[in-house]
Amino acid sequence: MTITLSEKRLPTKVDGTIEGLPDLILGGAVFNYIYKSDPENIPATAMVDEAFSKGMSAIDTSAYYGPSEVILGGVLDKLKAKWPRESYYICTKAGRVSQDVFDYTKEGVRASVERSLDVLHTSYADVVYVHDVEFKQPEEILEAVSTLHELRKEGKIHYVGISGYPVEFLASMCEMLRDKGVPVDIVLSYSNMCLQNTLLLESLDRFKLAGVQKVLNGSPLSMSLLRSQPTHSFHPAPESLKSAVAKVVEYTQSQNVELADLALRYAFAKFPGATVVGVSTVEELEAALDNYWMAKSESVSDQEMFDEVKSLYGDQWNLTWTSGNIAGDV
Repeated sequence: MTITLSEKRLPTKVDGTIEGLPDLILGGAVFNYIYKSDPENIPATAMVDEAFSKGMSAIDTSAYYGPSEVILGGVLDKLKAKWPRESYYICTKAGRVSQDVFDYTKEGVRASVERSLDVLHTSYADVVYVHDVEFKQPEEILEAVSTLHELRKEGKIHYVGISGYPVEFLASMCEMLRDKGVPVDIVLSYSNMCLQNTLLLESLDRFKLAGVQKVLNGSPLSMSLLRSQPTHSFHPAPESLKSAVAKVVEYTQSQNVELADLALRYAFAKFPGATVVGVSTVEELEAALDNYWMAKSESVSDQEMFDEVKSLYGDQWNLTWTSGNIAGDV
C-alpha cells in the first residue's frame, strides 16, 4: 500500500519543553473574522484531530483572534478522551485586545491569561507571548513580560515569549528584557521568513545571544500575499511589493506551480525552526503536510525556482512595511 506524503507523521516528542515543539504548528488566526466571515463554520474538530494525528501536536492562538480560543477550546474539550492535555502544546498570546486596543498592564495581562486558560479548558498554557510588542513602549513591554514571569512561577504558563513583525525591534526587546532579568524564552515573528523576506533567518544568532531558546516563523504565505489568489484587503504591503508578487505569480503559473505551494516549501526548506501554519480546511492541512515532506525530500529541488523568484522581486526582496511604532522601508 502506497503512503501519501500527507499520511506521514512528523517526528514529535511532546515532553513539555519548547524543544519538543513540532516543526509545524497549527495556526489559530484563521478562526477570526478578519480572515473568515464565518469562522465558526470552519471544520475545526476534524482539522485539529488530523493535525494531532500527523504529529502537528501544537496549536497557536490569541486572545486577539476573535472567537479562535473559544472555538479551539471547545474542540480540545471534545477530543480530550483521544487527545489528553499532555499530548499537545497550547501557545497563546496576551496584551492585544482588539485592532486598536492594547492592555499591557499587570492586571490586564493577568486577566487575559486567566480568560484564555478558562476558554481553552486547561490549567496551564505551554507558551504565552506578549502580542505585537511593536505597538507599545519598552517600559510597557517590560511590565507585561514581568507579569508573564509571575504567572510562570504560579504554574499557569511554562514559557514566556514576545511576538510581532519587526525583527530588529523584537531582537532589541529580547536584549533589553535579558538585561532586566526577565528573559524571553521564545519569539514568534510573521512574514519575515518567507519567499519574499528572510530577515528572521538572518537574525537567529542575535536572538540566541539574547537568551532566546526558540524562534518561530509565522505566516509563511505572508498573510495571503504569497498565493495566486487575491491578497486580503487588509494586507499592509505597498503597491510596489504587490506588483512584484504579481510578476512572481505569472512566473510560477508558467511553471505550472501554485505560488502558495512553492512559498510553503521555501519556508519549510530554509528555516531551521518551527513554522506556524494557518489552514481552514482538512484539504489545506494535507497540502501543507505534503509540501513539508516535499521540502524535506532530497528528491525534490525547487532551488532554481527560488532563485528566479528572488530575482523577480528586485529591490522588493526583504522589503518591510510599517507596523505599530516601527517604520518599515516604505
